Amino acid sequence: MMFANFLYNKFVEWLREDIPYWDLTTEAIVPNTNVRAVIKAKSNAIIACIEDLIKVLEKLNIKAEKYLSSGTFVRAGDEVATLMGSAKSILSVERTLLNLLIYLSAVATTTRMFVNTVKRVDNRVKIAATRKTIPGLRDLTKKAVKIGGGDTHRLSLSDAILIKDNHIRLVGSVSKAIKLAKENMSFIHKIEVEVSSVDEVIEAAVAGADIVMLDNFTPNEVKDAVSELCAHGLRDNVIIEVSGGITFNNVMEYASTGVDIISTSIITMNPVKVDMSLEVLGEVSC
Repeated sequence: MMFANFLYNKFVEWLREDIPYWDLTTEAIVPNTNVRAVIKAKSNAIIACIEDLIKVLEKLNIKAEKYLSSGTFVRAGDEVATLMGSAKSILSVERTLLNLLIYLSAVATTTRMFVNTVKRVDNRVKIAATRKTIPGLRDLTKKAVKIGGGDTHRLSLSDAILIKDNHIRLVGSVSKAIKLAKENMSFIHKIEVEVSSVDEVIEAAVAGADIVMLDNFTPNEVKDAVSELCAHGLRDNVIIEVSGGITFNNVMEYASTGVDIISTSIITMNPVKVDMSLEVLGEVSC
C-alpha cells in the first residue's frame, strides 16, 4: 500500500509535466462521457509493472476490466489491457501511462533477452542491472529487471559496500579500502570491490572481499583472472562479477569465462525498442 501511494504521487507529478494546467484539446472537443479503451502491443515484448500502473489508474477512477500480468510475452497486435472510465481522464493520462509501460516493458524484454542468451552457455551465470537508471524511476526499473529474470544488484548506495576506482584512489590501495570497510561496516553487509587488473583481483580476494568486479576486462583477461584465483586457491572465496562493455554481441563470450555475474547498463539505459498504443473503442454506460 505504501508503494502504491508513493507511485500514485509520482504519477501525478509526471502528469503535471504533460498537463500543467489542462488538456486543451480534450477539454475543447471531448464530451463528458465514459468509454472503453484498449492498450495494444505494437511489437514483441515482456509486459512489466502493469499491476502497479493499474493501481494508479484506479485512484484516477479508471478501471481495468482485464489485463495481462507482468512477465507475459506479447506479440504485435496482442491486447495488453482494456480500460474503462471517463474519456477525458483516459485521454489525459494516455501518454504518461504508455511511456511508463513501454519503457518498463522494454527493460524487462531486454533483460530476458540477455538471460536467455547466457543460459545457452552457462545456466549458472546471472544477468544483473546496475545503478544506471533514470532518476525517479529506479524502483519500477529494478522491478522490471526482476520481471525479466535478471538480478537487481544494489537498489541504492545503502544496500551494500561497493568500493570503486575513486574510493581506491582516495584511500591508496584495494587492501586498505577493504580493511577500512570491514572495520566500519555492519556484519550484515557484503563487500564488493571494483578492480582494474589481475593483480588487484588477487589483492581483493586475499584481503577478504566477498565479490570482485572485473571492470572493463576483455574476455581473455577475465579468463586469466579466474585462472589466477584458482591457482592461488581463492576462487571459491569470492563471487566474480564482470561489467563494462557488455553487449548482445559479446555476452556469450563473457558467460563462457567462468564468472558468476554479468552486469550491464544496457538493460536499463538502452533497452530494445518496444512500442504500444491506446485506442478508444467507444462509449459505454456506467
